[in-house]
Amino acid sequence: MSGTSAFLRSRAVRALMLALGVASATPAAAQIGSERYSALVVEARSGNALVAANPDERRYPASLTKMMTAYMAFEALREGKVELSSPVPVSYSAASMSPSKLGLAPGTTLTVEDCILAMATKSANDAAAALGEFLGGGSEDRFAQMMTLRARSLGMRNTTFRNASGLPDAEQTTTARDMTILGQRLIRDFPQYYGYFSTPYFVFRGRTLFNHNRLLQQYDGADGIKTGYVDDSGFNLVASAQREGVRLVAAVFGGRTGGERDRHMMALLDQGFTGMGIAPRSPVMASRGLGGMVASAHAATLAQSRREHLAARTERARAAREARLIAARADRAAVRVVRAAPKPVRAEPRLAQKNEPRTGLLRMAAARNTRQPVRMEQGDTSRSTAAAPRAAAVKAKPVKAAEKPAVKAGAGPRRAS
Repeated sequence: MSGTSAFLRSRAVRALMLALGVASATPAAAQIGSERYSALVVEARSGNALVAANPDERRYPASLTKMMTAYMAFEALREGKVELSSPVPVSYSAASMSPSKLGLAPGTTLTVEDCILAMATKSANDAAAALGEFLGGGSEDRFAQMMTLRARSLGMRNTTFRNASGLPDAEQTTTARDMTILGQRLIRDFPQYYGYFSTPYFVFRGRTLFNHNRLLQQYDGADGIKTGYVDDSGFNLVASAQREGVRLVAAVFGGRTGGERDRHMMALLDQGFTGMGIAPRSPVMASRGLGGMVASAHAATLAQSRREHLAARTERARAAREARLIAARADRAAVRVVRAAPKPVRAEPRLAQKNEPRTGLLRMAAARNTRQPVRMEQGDTSRSTAAAPRAAAVKAKPVKAAEKPAVKAGAGPRRAS
């Protein structure tokens, strides 16, 4: 490259940075200089572009693909082909997807709604593949063809899908412009389902899975949509934010890190709102509580019935988890009680020990051998006033003690019988 060309390129880059209002942002400068970088910010209602950088250059969508998978699921729900509670089988192929996954086992099932939430929060590839196979009549390849045809009908002219998850495929490409179109159509066509993309967390079989989109916590007015990453694409993001009745949809491709991508996206949205006459606001602190995240994320876009449905689902999952914990604690307490219970006493014959009380014939025999008088009353089981030593007890002969002369010698035992 000649010196003049390099100079003109640097001037063009700097001019674009100034237009974005991020001239002092080093991460943004690094992104703009990257071959993988592209960005577009549009006003959602009109689709007018407010900020653009290589918006029609082909890029790898990565997990932004799941936006289209969700769009297809929402259409199937609207047309009555499936229900949120419809069971989705998990094939060996779907279960093998990685790295971001729920860890589904082959032969199991989950619901359509579980798949949608898993894609929107965890970006689970196994859930996306299972849903794609389900909607594609058992074939993810067939579903990818359906995705591509529907995308073209939405105006996404430069997008081709090869799978439902966004895992690497050289032929699976899109553009920043096409992804902002998809974001707008999700918001416009399915307001009753769009709130899934703003769900802060998802409880699945006792596990809490948090949304990868940190803008929900960090940017005031953000309410979706989806993150994405593969090595060849860098860190991607399609985001939507609404302030003072104005909604923007933006796409960023090619971030070096997730944090860099997020900061750049916030700068682009600020620039877009400023262009619409809305003053920038202070950044939202990431320490904002989950309750605030739920309210902020859902209030602008989610219908009341949908909010109640998601809240009830979350509450049911939380209550079930607490019930399992209580049951587990009760089981452990029961085990401790059983272990602490005294063992039943087993009666076994044994020899009399020293200083133990003697009764019946043995007591008489001991008294006879020691020449001590024996006084017994009915029901008397007390100790003898003169107990025989151990040696005497051992030498006593129970047979002789039971003979008739011994019995006649005292009337006490006869009265005690």
